[in-house]
This record gives sequence, structure tokens and C-alpha cells, in this order.
Amino acid sequence: MERSVEPSFISGEIKAPPSKSMTQRAIAASLLAEGESIIVNPSYCDDSLAAMSIAVSLGAKVKPGPDSMRITGSRELKETKLNCGESGLAIRLFSPVASLFDAEITVTGSGSLKRRPMQMIEEALRQLGVECNTAEGYLPITIKGPLGGGDCRIDGSISSQLLTGLLMSLPVAEKDSTVLVKNLRSKPYIEMTLEVLKDFEIEVSNDNFEIFRIPGRQKYIPLTYEVESDWSGGAFLLVAGAINGSLKVSGLRTGSRQSDAAIMRVLKDAGANMKITGDIIEISKSDLKAFDFDATESPDLFPPLVTLAAYCEGVSTIRGASRLAHKESNRASALTEEFGKMGIHVVTENDSLVVRGGKVSGARVNSHEDHRIAMAAAVAALGASGTVYIKDSHSVGKSYPSFFDDLRKAGAVVHE
Repeated sequence: MERSVEPSFISGEIKAPPSKSMTQRAIAASLLAEGESIIVNPSYCDDSLAAMSIAVSLGAKVKPGPDSMRITGSRELKETKLNCGESGLAIRLFSPVASLFDAEITVTGSGSLKRRPMQMIEEALRQLGVECNTAEGYLPITIKGPLGGGDCRIDGSISSQLLTGLLMSLPVAEKDSTVLVKNLRSKPYIEMTLEVLKDFEIEVSNDNFEIFRIPGRQKYIPLTYEVESDWSGGAFLLVAGAINGSLKVSGLRTGSRQSDAAIMRVLKDAGANMKITGDIIEISKSDLKAFDFDATESPDLFPPLVTLAAYCEGVSTIRGASRLAHKESNRASALTEEFGKMGIHVVTENDSLVVRGGKVSGARVNSHEDHRIAMAAAVAALGASGTVYIKDSHSVGKSYPSFFDDLRKAGAVVHE
């Protein structure tokens, strides 16, 4: 679907969307618990729907509601083919969970997920005694457990998501386990995982995020779990207000472990006009200056940061671009190409994206089927000199289905 966004001043209040990452973690924990858990404020984006479907296939009973989701945990396998859609977290989280079963299970996906490397899953599960095979390093993955526990080594330089899957599945294995991790990136996401595990009364210890010790034979305790709002999606709203608005963004917890909460530090460095009252962040249009930020631990911030940099006076540098190669698109090249169409010069230098702020012009751009590229283009359009047309804008459903509706409510002129 192509949508167009006209230059628009936005105002009012928007509640940030619920976190899809925390929703998926809570779904996995609820699946493994014995009894009914209630997930309050869940995300029903495409990635979360994939996680719900997987939980049902692996035995859980899932009852979605408008404000909460009820999940009764069970491991009575119902389907041996799991479809993760385009969710990188789902494939790396639920593959280890699927290995708990004494049955051959095929894990597959669609779209960009078929192009993302899966060798690390195969290598890790094999170390733990699981029969696991990929199609020459890509989907589909065939898995046959049961996962019994033990020791393994993994490389965390590409993603921390596989570690999340191991940390969530190994506690219910028969043996104690140790996971040694080198070059771990996105440590805040592991802190989020550990937080969820603690809430469900699972014990995991670690030494400097390099050695994780997981006692086996533990039991997840069902509970009521409230999903916090998503800083990844909220970042786009905050940048929108800073570019051309007077906006209140509610629901974002300033003490969150989410790595993308770092957007607040960047906005401050860029000179954005902000005021925080409780869980409401008021942000309005102001003169913005160039910034320098290391996004290695928060790679999902690259799209909103490039959008912000486009409206900053001077040249901004966003470091950690090597983290962008294996996302829904190659985001470094996608951002360079699409912002170039809008008149903004973006280049890759060493491990950084360098953005020269300037005048954003109307253009016809391609989302590359990447939800964050689509949102970046839409927000960039708000202060542009002309209309921005976004191909495949439906991709926002992956993480923030109501994104364009929320922009409309705030006064943006959106056509579809």
C-alpha cells in the first residue's frame, strides 16, 4: 500500500505503542508457565501475532482481548511447523523453546527473514545436544530435542536475541547450564530479558554479561504482567514533535531498560525543546543542532535519528552502522537511498552514518518493506517542502499498526 504524507504541524497527545519486544518475551514466559498468565497492554503488531500463533502451536491457550491477553501455559505440542513471519526476535527466541520438545519441529518465516543468517541458532543448539539443521545457514530450521541443558558458547556481535531464547528455555531443562558470550551487543535487551525472567520467578546469574549461569529444573510462575510502552516506536513520535509539532507523548517510562530510551539524550544534545511530567513528554519544534551518537547498543534508533539529523543544522554522526546489515532491510543503504531522494545527503564512513542537515523535499520513496524506514519517511515528511509518497507503507504493521492513525489524530495529513 502506498500512502502519502503532506507537510503538517502536529499537536495534541499520543500514547506510545506497547513494546512488541516485551510482549513476545511475556508470551514465551507465559507459554512455559503452568497456569494462566494475564498480559496487560499487549502489542498486537504482526511480530506479536506471530509469537501468539507459535505459543498456540506449542500448546498454550491464548485468549486475546482489547486491553489484555490471557495465556494458559502448556507444552502439549499441537503443530510441528512454526511460522515466525518476519520477526527476528521470534525466530531466535522460539527456536530454543521449540528444542524443549521431543519431536521434529520446522521453524520458518517469510519476507526478509528468509535472507537473514540462522547459522548461530544451529551452532548453539547443537552444542546443547539438540539435532538442528538449517538450509545452508538460512531458513527453514529443523529442530529435534529435547534440550537437556549443558554448556555452550555463542557470539553476540550480530544480535542478542539468540541469548534471550537460550536464557528463557534453559531454566526448564533437566541439567544446569552455562552460556559463554563474546562480543555481546545490545546489552539493554538482555537486561529486559532478565527482568521478565525475574518477574516470572526464574533465576539466572551472570558475570559481566559474559558468563550466564542458569540452574535447570526451574518453574515459571504464572502472573499478571504489564507491558510497558515502546521506546522504539515512541522515538518516531518524539522526533516528529521536535521537527514540526507541539506534541505530548504519554506512556514512556523514563527509567526503562529499553536501549532506545537513549533517544532522550540525543534530543537533548540536539537542542530539542522538551518537558517531562510523570510519564508525559512534551516536545515542540525548535532550532536543532547536529549531534554525535553511538547507536551500537540501540541500532533500531538509526531511522529516527537520521530523520532528526535531516533537520539539524550541520553534520551529525551516528556510529555503529555495522549493526544495520541484517535487519528487515540493509538499513544503512536504505536510509542513504531514500533520504537522498528527499534531498538529504547521507553517507557511510567507517562504521558511521554521516548526515548533512538541510531542506527536506517531497519525493516518492520506497520503504524496502521495512517498518522503520516507512516511519522515518513519514516523520521526515512533516516538515518537508512537499508531499512524500511511501511505497509499501503497510510494513509499519510489523511493530506499530496504528502509526498512521496516530499521526492523523495529531493533525498530519495522510492519504492512502
